[in-house]
Amino acid sequence: MDAAVTDLCDVVRAAAAAREPLRLRGGDTRHWLGGAVAGRELDLRPLSGIVSYEPSELVVTVRAGTRIDELEAELAARGQMLAFEPPRFAPASTVGGCIATGLAGPRRMARQPLGGAVRDHVLGVSVIDGRGGLLSFGGTVIKNVAGYDVSRMMVGSFGVLGILVDVSLKVLPRPVEEATLRFECDAGQALEWLRTWQARPLPLSGSVWCGGELQLRLSGASAAVAAARRELGGERVEATSWQALRDHQHPFFAGAAPLWRIAVPATAPRFADNEPELIEWGGMQRWLRSAQPAEQIRAWASRHGGHASCWRGGAPFMTPLPPAALAIQQRLKQQFDPAGILNPRRLFAEF
Repeated sequence: MDAAVTDLCDVVRAAAAAREPLRLRGGDTRHWLGGAVAGRELDLRPLSGIVSYEPSELVVTVRAGTRIDELEAELAARGQMLAFEPPRFAPASTVGGCIATGLAGPRRMARQPLGGAVRDHVLGVSVIDGRGGLLSFGGTVIKNVAGYDVSRMMVGSFGVLGILVDVSLKVLPRPVEEATLRFECDAGQALEWLRTWQARPLPLSGSVWCGGELQLRLSGASAAVAAARRELGGERVEATSWQALRDHQHPFFAGAAPLWRIAVPATAPRFADNEPELIEWGGMQRWLRSAQPAEQIRAWASRHGGHASCWRGGAPFMTPLPPAALAIQQRLKQQFDPAGILNPRRLFAEF
């Protein structure tokens, strides 16, 4: 255990003894997600750097305070990438922040192994719990199935269960070729096409519909991309939009109107024809600008088999949990952070 980790453990132990809340801070590029945290700021940026990288094994272990752009530059130099395309929001975004919030970019819709959720690519983590102890879960090999997969439970936990120290991630070779196709259509037609195309063995690695235009990204072997282009048609365009979409620099995300993220099956209809909407992930992720009551938006998502989170607009970030699910979350919190000092009320209003 190095000095930086030892110092953090000491700080957490003292805070637990005094029941002093701690606000965890990395690059501070996701601070607006979730509830406001009152308490002493704990800067995690000193936990930075690549611990180990084995390109031939497709595994990298990094400190949680490592900037995403620095890690991706190192991977790109070896022709590799993070397949889940973590949003960066700003240059200071850290690996710990992307794991703690569990956010993936456009490539989330791609079939495994070339895409998938953040948790699909986490092999192991080291965390400091609310007692100040250093715990390790998972490992640094892809075929690791021993025990309960606590490492993936840390994905999307918003720091309420522990402070990420190290993260081991599966990395993948960059695609040999990519192409972006453009189609003019309304949202209904886009959703119908996307459902059809997702059922075919096409090398889809990104989709976005907004303002009457659908764009598809194809990734893979040259022959597969060329065959898909012939089958799908459309107009080939320069791939200038995917990075902006990934980092929320797309014009849709600008402005002060309430912003909702809705996760639903691709078969779900639109929330409303007259509300501005951006559709990703083959129809499974919907971004909505709407001033409709939070209860109405969340109820619509629930009726269609999904859920809604409010990114901006004043409503609580998370959909309130039913009593049984809330009780499970509270027991987990009690086990990892009995004094309740780590990012209190960041994820749920109850703790």
